[in-house]
Amino acid sequence: MQRCDYLLSQLDVLEAESIQIIREVAAEFERPVLLFSGGKDSIVMLRLAQKAFAPAPVPFPVMHVDTGHNFPEVIEYRDRRVAELGVRLVVASVQASIDSGRVVEETGRRASRNRLQTTTLLDAIEEHRFDAAFGGARRDEEKARAKERVVSFRDEFGQWDPKNQRPELWNLYNTKIRQGEHVRVFPLSNWTELDIWDYVRREELELPSIYFAHSRRVFERDGMLLADLPYANRGDDEPVFEATVRYRTVGDASCTGAVKSSAVSLDDVIEEIAATRITERGQTRADDRASEAAMEDRKKEGYF
Repeated sequence: MQRCDYLLSQLDVLEAESIQIIREVAAEFERPVLLFSGGKDSIVMLRLAQKAFAPAPVPFPVMHVDTGHNFPEVIEYRDRRVAELGVRLVVASVQASIDSGRVVEETGRRASRNRLQTTTLLDAIEEHRFDAAFGGARRDEEKARAKERVVSFRDEFGQWDPKNQRPELWNLYNTKIRQGEHVRVFPLSNWTELDIWDYVRREELELPSIYFAHSRRVFERDGMLLADLPYANRGDDEPVFEATVRYRTVGDASCTGAVKSSAVSLDDVIEEIAATRITERGQTRADDRASEAAMEDRKKEGYF
């Protein structure tokens, strides 16, 4: 009798789990949407959605909450990628929310549109009647996300209450909601940053160029290197200099920091990530360093 040992690699297990989550949500909800920023996590998530339904097209749209303070390389990649896949792109504009009086733009040196995304996102979910939104959050990123469910319930106000979350036994997810409520779904919950990069290498996925070392005009603020852009609100005591940097994460350019790096290839980046002891958000997101509870507050307001 012939014996065959069937072993799955770490990436195969993570991929299978994520695909099962995506298929489950697509089957249970009427109007799912995938949040797509053009960053590495959402790129992997879109790839998983492709695999989940191949050879059919991805059966739901993707949505970008656009702060207007973007890295041009990321927007170019976003538009090109959704065109290649033939996926419908919904752009929810923070600038439109400001113009309509829904939110008020922050002022001052550390002003950012990052928190303003919450209102824009919730308005878009209500306008398009989305009942499930796939997000690229991972539990290894920071404490508030470490206790997040895979299927995260949000009430009629779009808010997250940790006491109102459903138990998740094994891979059984409670997808029941009432009219006006919705869920956020995190297929990458059990992935790490290193898993993401290993998967990008295995799948030969293209990423925006800012993820690799390049020369950029930056200035230092609170120990972080921010890009010298028109909306960066740089002070006279923050001199600009050229540095060889790359970005570990993509977000609002006014508060997303670069890291000094010489990593120009996937192998270089993976080697660098494997050696680091600082999380990507702790090293690169100025808004989340303001306090340990910053992310928790934003989740309760309804963004994540």
